[in-house]
Amino acid sequence: MKKLIDKISATGKFTADEIISVLRDGTPETDEYLFSVADNVRRRNYGDEVYIRGLVEISNYCKNNCLYCGIRAGNKNVERYRLSEEDILSCCDEGYRLGFRTFVLQGGEDNHFTDEVVCAILKKIKGKYPDCAVTLSLGERTRESYQRLYDAGADRYLLRHETADAVHYGKLHPDTMRYDERMRCLSDLKEIGYQVGAGFMVGSPFQTYENLAKDLLFLAEFRPHMVGIGPFIPHCDTPFGKEKRGALRDTLVMVALTRLILPNALIPSTTALGSIHPEGREMGLKAGANVVMPNLSPGDVRKLYALYENKASSGSEAAEGLEILRRQVENAGYRIVVSRGDFKG
Repeated sequence: MKKLIDKISATGKFTADEIISVLRDGTPETDEYLFSVADNVRRRNYGDEVYIRGLVEISNYCKNNCLYCGIRAGNKNVERYRLSEEDILSCCDEGYRLGFRTFVLQGGEDNHFTDEVVCAILKKIKGKYPDCAVTLSLGERTRESYQRLYDAGADRYLLRHETADAVHYGKLHPDTMRYDERMRCLSDLKEIGYQVGAGFMVGSPFQTYENLAKDLLFLAEFRPHMVGIGPFIPHCDTPFGKEKRGALRDTLVMVALTRLILPNALIPSTTALGSIHPEGREMGLKAGANVVMPNLSPGDVRKLYALYENKASSGSEAAEGLEILRRQVENAGYRIVVSRGDFKG
């Protein structure tokens, strides 16, 4: 197994069967070896630096009905909210004061946030803070929409592919959503010039190790600049509410393998990891991640952006807990840096 890990690290090449073997046959010893190799790769490319992103969850309205998501349109138990332009700019003001130089505007696919609305917000953020990057995570839009947002100042766009298997995609989403459309969006974003983020859940319903191998094959071909990987966590008000949570170990293995095949990628140690284990964020960093995304959203709405149950939203997950986070990161052997934290390609 160690020889296989070394081969993947040295060449970036692998087969589906090799990935399945690492997932299925790995032992605690070989897992630790994988994590140490991944950590060495990230240190070669990014040193001990951990980039912070200020997350602003702008709306929990969503027109889609993804079967796994707590803010799906069909969930009538959600208390909906939508931040105003003033709210969003206020979050960025506070974030800048705290030292954030990237803001991530994330939300459900809310028809209120038209191109005109989002472009106006982007121009105001970039006008006030030209030294900052703005990342958007607002779902599927037309190529023309992505171009307008890019021209207005958006630097990056996060759009998880969720799964690189079309059949599996169909089991996670309603008939109104298509795998080909998700892939079209990712392709358009990259062609326009965004730093693009893809990603997937580990342990989602119906997922197999073969599916996860396909995810890595897709990442190796598409070569996104950012990759978000987190465990599937069920939400009681969804069709998957009684499904089993994704495994911490498998999630960390996928983070580490992603680091080996995309040495320069920006890989968050996700809130979901911190939600399933008290040291999940630190474990993600030690497995090759190099980004953390504390929450800048107003305190009264953080619990409402509930993609899954028991989402961490306070303490080190919150922007005001930055000193706690800084200590945690330092204890894990890294350091938070104040910069835009751009992709090193």
